[in-house]
Amino acid sequence: MKQSIIFILYILSTSLCYAQDAIIPLYGEQIPNSIKTPSDYIEQTDSDGLTSNVSVPTLAVYFPEKEKANGTAVIIFAGGGYFVLAQKKCVEIAKALNARGVTSFVVKYRLPSDRIMKDKSIGPLQDAQSAVKMVRERAKEWNINPSKIGAMGLSAGGHLVSTEATQLGRVVIENKQNTSLRPDFMILLYPVIIYDPLISRTRENLIGKAASAETLNLYSTNKHVSHHTPPTFLVHAADDDVIPVKNSLTFFDAMLKAKVAGELHVLQTGGHGFGIYEDHIPNNWFPLCCDWMKKNGFLPDGK
Repeated sequence: MKQSIIFILYILSTSLCYAQDAIIPLYGEQIPNSIKTPSDYIEQTDSDGLTSNVSVPTLAVYFPEKEKANGTAVIIFAGGGYFVLAQKKCVEIAKALNARGVTSFVVKYRLPSDRIMKDKSIGPLQDAQSAVKMVRERAKEWNINPSKIGAMGLSAGGHLVSTEATQLGRVVIENKQNTSLRPDFMILLYPVIIYDPLISRTRENLIGKAASAETLNLYSTNKHVSHHTPPTFLVHAADDDVIPVKNSLTFFDAMLKAKVAGELHVLQTGGHGFGIYEDHIPNNWFPLCCDWMKKNGFLPDGK
């Protein structure tokens, strides 16, 4: 019954695809790697806007005004330590990108859980790959340039995006059309990169407490940067006491060694979890990011 409802929602959503804030299920009747969702595993969002218990992943679509649209798209993944999804900042960023003519997508991805998945360690990655696949396959329909599709991740979402974009040979979804799952560029805000004891909650939620050295290496995304890794913009605060700035520094160092184009901005202050409109951050990263996108041909001059 639940899968039938999902399918009906999918069909109905196709007629809404040009309405701002349309919600589209990532899958049809069958969600990969899933088991029957327990009756008490109910999606909920608290007063702080933190969403938990996601079992039906979706794509929220934010279209720019038609006269502003430039064909660029950014798919945004929230942070929350693979425990919750903190999507308020993502919506804020999506709307700011709309003002720059960019079509934005906010992914509500499944959080790793043995209660709803056969293998919780690949659940979020399946949803990330599926989101890129959907946007690229529907690019013409949504007036998107299929060569200008970026992925943005905040905190744990940065870990997910950097996993998706660096492990291009690790396809964990069905992809009969061999659609490219590689984002054309990445934007990483205070990302989790290194899987070590300093970020234990994020690591343990995805791969457990007793992960082997091999598994830790697999999920330390700096170890998989190559010349195939897309151009990347990183921003991190030096005083981040949740995800240490060394995560971004380490990833950027790997980019330099692999000759991957990109920029790293380290803010003196800002802490963890900032968005665009933060009074305590004197250096606004968003204009810097847009300038970088122009520099690399992902935004036209003047936008």
